[in-house]
Amino acid sequence: MMTVLLLGLLLVASVTDVRHHRVYNGTTYPGMLGAILLNIAGSVAVKLDAVEVDALARLGLVGAVQSLLGWLLCGFILLVCFVLLEVGGGDVKLMAMIGAFLGVDRGLEAMLCTFVLGACVGLIVLIWRVGALRLVGRVLRQVLWTLRLGRWAPLTSDERDQLKPPLFLAPCALAAVLIVEFVPRTWF
Repeated sequence: MMTVLLLGLLLVASVTDVRHHRVYNGTTYPGMLGAILLNIAGSVAVKLDAVEVDALARLGLVGAVQSLLGWLLCGFILLVCFVLLEVGGGDVKLMAMIGAFLGVDRGLEAMLCTFVLGACVGLIVLIWRVGALRLVGRVLRQVLWTLRLGRWAPLTSDERDQLKPPLFLAPCALAAVLIVEFVPRTWF
């Protein structure tokens, strides 16, 4: 149940991210709140002996503590990325939402998998835009100038712009959650 809800929210976020380059608060805030409240309700039901822990696990609930810690940790890590690396604010809330749904361990797995997929997609887009041979030539030229000058040679504004391809983290997060939730652990 929780996995289906999370995947639905990530699908909506992916569509808006690709179409409008935004992950809207209307997707992430209800997702975070819903995940935390459902996990709190599940934890209370277990404390009252109304439900067994196994039944909650089958529903995809991780418990109140795991949900809150996942929300805080995944959100904090992306908040640092927001401050230092110019990651979008919607991406911060998206990762916090994933942490609230999946808990600390699986939330961090999904976040790391999102980063790896995002880096791969970014590299593919960069190669597509610049061209593989031209990109290798520029890297070699940069390395030679760096060795010759003894310091990093500054890039031109055109070269810097080409290194900033649009990056869509929401579709990468959707794929990452699918991997974390459905690919057997023995595969990776």
